[in-house]
Amino acid sequence: MRGLQTTRRALASRRAAPHVCGVTLAEKQQQVIEDFAVIDDPQERLSIVVDRARKRPPLSEAERTDSHRVKGCISQAWIVGEQRDGRCYFRCDADSPLVRGLLVLLCDLYSDAAPAEIVATEPELIEKLGLARNLSPTRLNGLRSVRAALKAFAAAAA
Repeated sequence: MRGLQTTRRALASRRAAPHVCGVTLAEKQQQVIEDFAVIDDPQERLSIVVDRARKRPPLSEAERTDSHRVKGCISQAWIVGEQRDGRCYFRCDADSPLVRGLLVLLCDLYSDAAPAEIVATEPELIEKLGLARNLSPTRLNGLRSVRAALKAFAAAAA
C-alpha cells in the first residue's frame, strides 16, 4: 500500500516529459500509458489525472475568451495554444475538475510536439488506460471536441 501511495504522489506531481530529440509523440504517449499503468484501478488513474491538474495555475480571465473556448463541451473549457520554434504548446482550464484534468492530460501530451505530429497522432491513452469507461457520453464527446481544437491549432500552425 505504501508503494502505491508513493507512486500516486509521483504521478500526480509529474508533468508530461518534455520533448527529447528523437522521441516521437507516439513514444511520448506510450510512456504516459506505461507510467499510469502501474495503477491497476482506472478510477484511481482518473483521480490522479484530476490531482495533477489541481497543481496547475489557471488561465487568466483575459485568456478565458470565446476564441479559446472549446466548442462542444458541456463544461466551460478553454485551450490556449502557441507556437515556438516550430513546435506547439498548450495551456488549458475548465470549470469542472474532471474536465480540467482530462484537458491537462491531453495538453501535456501534445505540448512540445511538431504540428504535423499533433495532426497525425490520435490520443489513445484515454482508452488504453481505461479512463473512457468512467466517462459519460457527453464527456467523451467533449474530449473529441478538445482533440479537434488541438488538431485545428496544429493544422493552422503547420
